[in-house]
Amino acid sequence: MGDAGSLRGMRLYLVRHGRTASNVAGLLDTAHPGAALDEVGLAQADALVDRLAEATLDAVYSSDIPRAVQTATPLAAARALALIPLAGLREIPAGDQEMRDVWDAYIDVLRAWALGRPHVRRPGGESGHEFFGRYDAAVASIADAGHSAAVLVSHGAALRTWVGHRVRDLTPMEVARRRLGNTAIVTIEGEPDDWRLLDWDDGVHHDTPAGRRPAGRRD
Repeated sequence: MGDAGSLRGMRLYLVRHGRTASNVAGLLDTAHPGAALDEVGLAQADALVDRLAEATLDAVYSSDIPRAVQTATPLAAARALALIPLAGLREIPAGDQEMRDVWDAYIDVLRAWALGRPHVRRPGGESGHEFFGRYDAAVASIADAGHSAAVLVSHGAALRTWVGHRVRDLTPMEVARRRLGNTAIVTIEGEPDDWRLLDWDDGVHHDTPAGRRPAGRRD
């Protein structure tokens, strides 16, 4: 992961948060504040410092949900950068499916958005219009800050959904086939309305033990 200085636009490192007990249990833990990082997740957050050691970074952003903040904190501290939390980078809410261990109804909503029905939502959740409105605004605020390169720490479903619709080299179907483990890093370059995929590092393989992936999960 190299320097962004010679590239057009900005480079953005999209990072999924580290592991939590809810990840291990396969629970739809989407609401604030949610579970904190477990021991493995804290180690994953520390490891990001070395994994991004060669990257030139101007800023570190995260969702304001604690597990994302915890994931971003060691990197921000190591670079002597302020950590900037943005509520717009939160996970897609599960609504009436919150803390369930069967994901089919939740995944059905995300699939509906991919098929051109952004009005669909779960009771207590949000529509595609609402999700993309707040996530696009958060990413635009990062791009508008004038950074050459920044880290954004967010959540699995939110990252998958956003890159599948907003990065021109990807589609929702292709993203669904890719692994996005805890502390996976998806590197993109460009600017709002013109993002390109540079790299997909699917993360360290200590996030969810074999045999504990809930029905309907794509991660």
